[in-house]
Amino acid sequence: MTTADTTPRDFAALKALIIERGKTLPKRLSQIAAFALDHPDDIAFGTVASIAEQAQVQPSSLIRFSQAMGYQGFSELQEIFRARLRDRVPNYEERIAQLREHAKSASKAHILFEGFSEAAQKSIADLGSKLEAGTLDKAVARLAAAQTIYIVGLRRSFPISSYVAYAFGKLGIRHVLIDGLGGLASNDLTFATPKDAVLAVSFTPYASETVTLVTQAARMHVPVIAITDSAFSPLARDAEIWFEVAEANFEGFRSLAATLALAMTLTVAVAEKRGS
Repeated sequence: MTTADTTPRDFAALKALIIERGKTLPKRLSQIAAFALDHPDDIAFGTVASIAEQAQVQPSSLIRFSQAMGYQGFSELQEIFRARLRDRVPNYEERIAQLREHAKSASKAHILFEGFSEAAQKSIADLGSKLEAGTLDKAVARLAAAQTIYIVGLRRSFPISSYVAYAFGKLGIRHVLIDGLGGLASNDLTFATPKDAVLAVSFTPYASETVTLVTQAARMHVPVIAITDSAFSPLARDAEIWFEVAEANFEGFRSLAATLALAMTLTVAVAEKRGS
């Protein structure tokens, strides 16, 4: 139970509490918890009515959620989300708005390039601010100890998984890229054992086949290392170790810069650990 002394007073503490309690909350409150982690800016700027509509819950549920987190009301919880925005440096959306305003005479292609570059930089900076060295080291150790590394990442995540497979091949690390070709993805994973490991990548709305394969691996007691975007991701649920990567977007297209940086870090670190 949360008391006045233990009620989170900063976003990091609140986020940790939401992750800790999210899966045990009633359905509607759990729905709000997932929405809050995925859309913190909407919580900061929205009204009770607008947030409830976006999260598809009743306004009263937001108040109950706030109280479940230890706050007297929603406005007290919302202040934590607003403080998070005040503490970070220049808002990405504001910079893009300024770019559009000051570059009206520039070519559309140049504006796109600047926008996508900004999104990539923001994604990498955000990952760098929350990536824990201990978690990274554990993931590297687990992957380095695996006899075979099964790589799973379909749809939007396929560029990441295919590049990791390419790099592992160049580095002489035994691996299997599960690409779903011919509908044989499930069969490809059949040969995995607890001595192997799965490196899985997927983001909202989550490729259904990737989710199925990760669940299959977990049931087979094959360690899963996941790169995903939320504590409420189905990959995080079944993974032994998981990384949260929130990619920024521009013009509706999400960057993959931070995901690729993390994936290549794992790949090269595994090769170095095996070499040592």
